[in-house]
Amino acid sequence: MSSHVLAADIGGTKLAAALIGKDGSVLRRREVPTPAAPPGRPGIVSDALTGLLREVAGDAPPLAVGVASAGPLDLLAGTVSPVNIPAWRQFPILARVADAVPGARCHLVGDAVAAAVGEHWRGAGREAETMLGIVVSTGIGGGLVLGGAPYIGPTGNAGHIGHIVVDPGGSPCPCGATGCVETIASGPSMVRWATEQGWRGADARDLAGAAAAGDRVARAAFERAAGALAGAILSVAAICDLDQVVVGGGVAAAGEVLFAPLRRAVAERAGLAFVRRLRVTPAALGRDAGLVGAARMALPASPRSALDTH
Repeated sequence: MSSHVLAADIGGTKLAAALIGKDGSVLRRREVPTPAAPPGRPGIVSDALTGLLREVAGDAPPLAVGVASAGPLDLLAGTVSPVNIPAWRQFPILARVADAVPGARCHLVGDAVAAAVGEHWRGAGREAETMLGIVVSTGIGGGLVLGGAPYIGPTGNAGHIGHIVVDPGGSPCPCGATGCVETIASGPSMVRWATEQGWRGADARDLAGAAAAGDRVARAAFERAAGALAGAILSVAAICDLDQVVVGGGVAAAGEVLFAPLRRAVAERAGLAFVRRLRVTPAALGRDAGLVGAARMALPASPRSALDTH
């Protein structure tokens, strides 16, 4: 058996897998687009994941397998029901991974929690005792590190910052609530709002480019998203006494187009002194954060607070 951990990061747009060393180094990595699959056809996605895991694992059985997935999760059952993978509802992810990689201990964690753990272990949050990690992409996820250890809650779903309600009169969210952060600050939500205001472009990357070039509507879309994110961040900071917020994901790749209005909104709205000390920083590990964090959670000596699943 090797000394490496096999890690998977499962989301609505990509499936990624990597071999991760005990020091957090990424030794072998590959990703593919998440196949489109309608409800009732879970095998389309799971077959792609199985092939990817076997290819990356190679011949040597890994020390363990860490699986980061979009949620919600059910850790006790080992199932996932990602909002952005409609074919998977109560999908037995751990059983499928165990079939793909026989004999290895498997550990399941939410993808945003994994990203937060990765950034805390080897990325931008290494000096934080209390940290919130946020992934701003096609959806918005979050993960908490409290007292230096991940906090996932009894079901594994703690940190779901994307579903904090910031506009009760706003748009319906796929989660069933109204006016969640995700309805304003996710990439697709930003593009949809900008399009309604007359902007013409294809996606969030185009929107970021337009904002950087000074387009009025594109910049307003980022200001609006930053305001929603700031409201949620300050709520979590007031509850958890955060040292730092680390923001990653595809939308965060826009850089200062997002971070300048986000830092400004946080500074303007923070009232309590312990909240004003909060630092907001970009993630450092890019697309590897979830893989590194999933591996960390799967290591036998990790400081996880999650339930072990064998």
